[in-house]
Amino acid sequence: MKKLFKTNLLFIILVNLGLLSFSVLADEKIPAKPVETFFNSFIDQGKVVYVINYKNFPHWHTYWKNPGDAGLPTKIEIETPNLEIKEFNWPVPTRYIEEGDILAYGYSDQYSRFFTLEGKSPEELKIKSTWLVCKHICIPGKVEITAKLDSQGQVISSNAQDFTLSNEEILNRYQALPKKKIWPSSLDLVLKKGSEDLELNLYYNFTNQGGKPLFHPLGLLTPYRHGLLDIRREKLYQNKAGTYFGKINMGWDGEYAEPEVPFPTDGVFKDPITLSFLFQDPQSQEFSIITKTFNSFDINQGTTIESLMGTMNFINPNGKVETPNTEEAKNDSETVTEQETQKESSDSLLGILLFAFLGGLILNIMPCVLPVISLKLFGLVAHSDESKASILRHNLFYTLGVLFTFLLLAASILVLKATGENVGWGFQLQSPIFVAIMILILFIFSLNLFGLFEFMTPGGKTLGNMELKKGVSGDFIGGVLATILSTPCSAPFLGTALTFAFSSSPITIILIFQSIGLGLAFPFLLTGFFPSAVKLLPKPGMWMEHVKKFLGLTLILTTLWLVDVFLSLTNGNIPFLFLLSSLIFLFFAFYFQKNIGRSKFWKALFFAIPLLLLIKLFFSPLMMISSQNSSGSDLLNEKNGHSNLQWEMWSEEKMKDYAQSRTPLFIDFTAKWCITCKVNEKLVIDTEGFKEIIAKKQAKLLLGDWTKYDPVIGEYLKKNGHVGVPAYFVQKADGTLVKLGETISLSEIEAAF
Repeated sequence: MKKLFKTNLLFIILVNLGLLSFSVLADEKIPAKPVETFFNSFIDQGKVVYVINYKNFPHWHTYWKNPGDAGLPTKIEIETPNLEIKEFNWPVPTRYIEEGDILAYGYSDQYSRFFTLEGKSPEELKIKSTWLVCKHICIPGKVEITAKLDSQGQVISSNAQDFTLSNEEILNRYQALPKKKIWPSSLDLVLKKGSEDLELNLYYNFTNQGGKPLFHPLGLLTPYRHGLLDIRREKLYQNKAGTYFGKINMGWDGEYAEPEVPFPTDGVFKDPITLSFLFQDPQSQEFSIITKTFNSFDINQGTTIESLMGTMNFINPNGKVETPNTEEAKNDSETVTEQETQKESSDSLLGILLFAFLGGLILNIMPCVLPVISLKLFGLVAHSDESKASILRHNLFYTLGVLFTFLLLAASILVLKATGENVGWGFQLQSPIFVAIMILILFIFSLNLFGLFEFMTPGGKTLGNMELKKGVSGDFIGGVLATILSTPCSAPFLGTALTFAFSSSPITIILIFQSIGLGLAFPFLLTGFFPSAVKLLPKPGMWMEHVKKFLGLTLILTTLWLVDVFLSLTNGNIPFLFLLSSLIFLFFAFYFQKNIGRSKFWKALFFAIPLLLLIKLFFSPLMMISSQNSSGSDLLNEKNGHSNLQWEMWSEEKMKDYAQSRTPLFIDFTAKWCITCKVNEKLVIDTEGFKEIIAKKQAKLLLGDWTKYDPVIGEYLKKNGHVGVPAYFVQKADGTLVKLGETISLSEIEAAF
């Protein structure tokens, strides 16, 4: 309603200005027919496609589906009964800046609109098209088309024959219509609260390899209309690397809707909002239509992003590039304080890479990685009597295993992002098949450490009964295992780096993940380049044979933890029974080979049994279905079973309900496979001090279980600056959301309330 009022008001202003200037611009002739039409049809894949071709008088223009700040879109209406029009996408428009700095999207010269008809084809077809055509004055116009059709529905003749157009040209225009495509992986965006009431800002960046310029007068993203939003013009910037950064300001029109849709002050939309854009891709030199659905928006303003864009080149609506010292770019960054600028510089890529390195370094002392790190330390002891070159080689291959696995993780994330999936840190542990494979690998390694077979482990030398002096494959595998087992853990600095990575360009994601890998491998790289540090470790001896068994025990305990995760990811007992049977038969196969039989037939038979069980397990429908069940009830029941506190399953609706009743909340996003979550629970959440805070504040508890893949939780975490678990929040009685991060303390929680 508000948008219609504004459009009509601007239309009245345009018409009156035109009439007022008519006497002054008497020499500006108004053409007798500002818009000419030509109606035709053709066959495409057995379907009749109808086309209205428009030809505007030179220097006059009509309007696009989203006309911009003013104007009215061209409409096509069917007047023949029992028929419906199904329109194709509109052709790509041009951007105009009209008198008074009014932005408009539309067409000059010639363009075509295509549609099909749903229903029985009549002998005579009646269609009406209306438009607003503007130059120095705006004039409404229309055409009422009457056409004779043949038995197939093709046009024989019509009264819309003001000009002619070849079939080849019509087909070229038809094929040039923008197509709908999936969201490009190189385009990231975030929706945030604006600086004014009832205002939102959409921020985005496009990684532009080679810094290719835009090839069309339109901007990077041209928005389509939305009923609840007054979508304003794009502001586009470009940094020195060629990456485009954009901002689109939007006013909330929900209060004028019928029925009224209030502005969601808590950042959660009552119903998801889907925005569509015409995307100009400088790389492919093509236009496409892309859509993005938002369940919520970030209630924090984008002052940091504004600060960053204020330092870039501004691309004005005419396509002219203005450097940051020009007046318009200055105005965009005037409100940025010195403190915000310093904050932005700390979030620069160099700072983020340092955070990633430190986070990876700290992962070495996190509980999820300790079993494999212990094996690597054991290997260092075994290598301590070798040459400096040999020690360096072992540690370099361990590092290579770490970096290679982080590269694979980054590549997997990029592929999933390109398909529209919302992924986070530790996402692979939401797959029961992946967890089952990890269980098998760790179980086999533990059997090696207990001496059931000879196999190169991360120690790389004498961890079996056969000496392997020169092998480095075990070191590489150790790096792979250390990386995979590190993903259930989070660490200080790591959350900041990962949040930045998951919302950045592909190159940035790879750089950040490699920095985490360097941090994880750094202690061993250090001993590789300074092998004298190895001398600080105990000398090799018979004690290593006994320690080896304890290391095997740590792997067995890690395997049991992963079995518990596997149980939480699968439905019923059948997958677990298959997995357990496989492990039992696998143990017996190795034991038989070592201590009982020498017959190759019996060895092959006993190894074939667990292999067949595993094949049956991996191709079981239960493994496919269970991984997508995101109820979260198991972990919730477990929480309520051993705690005097009452937890409820998290949802954005419950957050909204409790905000309306002015009830404070503590929100815990966790997962069965998250080791850091378990540590926080033991040290903070399961303590009497936490219970006292909750009772004192009369707060409710919400649990978000991300053990299994849940796109709703993933989207909520992402928009609030997290890409994995743990994540903790306090929602105050007034609905204000306070982020607590990955690590928490009782004092932080109490202060947040």
